[in-house]
Amino acid sequence: MLNEADTRVKLIDPKLRESGWQEELILRERLITPGRLIDERGNRKAGKKPDYILLSRYGFPIAVVEAKDEAHSALDGIQQAKGYALDLDVLFAYSTNGHEIEEFDFTTNLQRSLDRFPSPDELWQRYCDYKLRSAFVRPKVNPLEVPYYYLLGGKKPRYYQEVAIKRVIEEILKGKKRLLLTMATGTGKTYVAFQIVWKLVKSGYFRRVLYLADRLFLRDQAYNEFSAFGDARAIIEEGKAPKTRDIYFSIYQSMYSGEEGNRLYQQYPPNFFDLIIIDECHRSGYGTWKQILDYFSGAVHLGMTATPKRDDNIDTYAYFGEPVYSYSMGKAIEDGFLAPFQIFRAFTNIDRDGLSIKDALYQGAQVYIPEEADLREIYTLEDFEREIVLPDRTAKICDHLANLLRTFGPTQRTMVFCVNMEHAALVAKELQNRFADLGYSDYAVRIVSEEPEVKELYERFRDSDKPTPVVATTVDLLTTGVDVPSVHNIVLIKPIASKVVF
Repeated sequence: MLNEADTRVKLIDPKLRESGWQEELILRERLITPGRLIDERGNRKAGKKPDYILLSRYGFPIAVVEAKDEAHSALDGIQQAKGYALDLDVLFAYSTNGHEIEEFDFTTNLQRSLDRFPSPDELWQRYCDYKLRSAFVRPKVNPLEVPYYYLLGGKKPRYYQEVAIKRVIEEILKGKKRLLLTMATGTGKTYVAFQIVWKLVKSGYFRRVLYLADRLFLRDQAYNEFSAFGDARAIIEEGKAPKTRDIYFSIYQSMYSGEEGNRLYQQYPPNFFDLIIIDECHRSGYGTWKQILDYFSGAVHLGMTATPKRDDNIDTYAYFGEPVYSYSMGKAIEDGFLAPFQIFRAFTNIDRDGLSIKDALYQGAQVYIPEEADLREIYTLEDFEREIVLPDRTAKICDHLANLLRTFGPTQRTMVFCVNMEHAALVAKELQNRFADLGYSDYAVRIVSEEPEVKELYERFRDSDKPTPVVATTVDLLTTGVDVPSVHNIVLIKPIASKVVF
């Protein structure tokens, strides 16, 4: 009896070749997930590694094959093959011991025994008949057939990114006008958007695309991610309405600038864009933003968000519908693409009990009351740094935080979310002073929109090759869509009432 390795080489590989599967269409033991991180040293659980992934002639997975040794029945591997198929979003799962072949067809939910593997063309036709039976492909080239953009040594789509790209294009080909993609923060939504656009534009299916964000950081990040389009890119900003490019980037605030009836977005014909990508769309869909989307109602609207459906973002789902694909934080952590996290909670006594002005005066506190202030007897956590400023509380919290940072690593990148810009400035000051001994003049900095050099500060903070800044204090600027892989610690010195924001 042949073991599994010999079965693959001597029996399974020849059967695949007999059915027309050339080497470039076969991935053997390709690790599709690195495996969940289990400690800070980088040790992981075993990742997922299908025995064979069969590719369509156009480069994306179309089937999986689980190999068994001769001593096992082909039936023994079908459940594992089905699991891999569900992860990879392929319709055909196979298990074989080199003699018997079992196929599970997700288009019919039927399992059958085969004498040979279907050919690449057979599986492609079965895929198209099922997934694209109502699709209308305008150009000669199907966007799904356009290869991914890839530079030698550069990044390639992960398995779930391939699924997201394929799902979106499938729905566009079937004529769907509003689509939603839900992927956890840090799993590469912008990269997925780029590959979607690359396929649609290079196939000739779409010509002009608008990428909309609500922050300059996100706009510029997307502009850079789409660098493969070169001079075909343009930024739409106040006073500038370029019309001779293919891929446009803007923020809602710029698009809505100008007088009523002559807003910047109104300087474009309503049918100018074929596709509009709405980044962090849980913050859009209604108000002035919806006016822009309604004006370009003939375009396909692709919303992207990291937030699953909840009561506080229900409007997003009402506008875009249910996601064409979801990849959750829990799944990304289990796969090993995101790191697990620990939560440390700390409260001062006044966080827990509230602050009584009478008690504070009795204990010798100094209270400065502006003339226009309306003094209350009791202040609670939600009031701190908004209605009442408590420098001693901030100093005590920073003492505790500094101790944690020295324990876990004082040079680990850390984001601190504060109540307002003044609070962020005070926290930056406190942490800078507590780590002055490290010899850095910019150990802790405030990154808020009002800082004159905010873009430069952010770029230095996200660059892991630069030692500083180590700590970035902010308010809302860095809450979503910001790409800083080197961050180890997230600190919330503000009440968070929204699960979406948390």
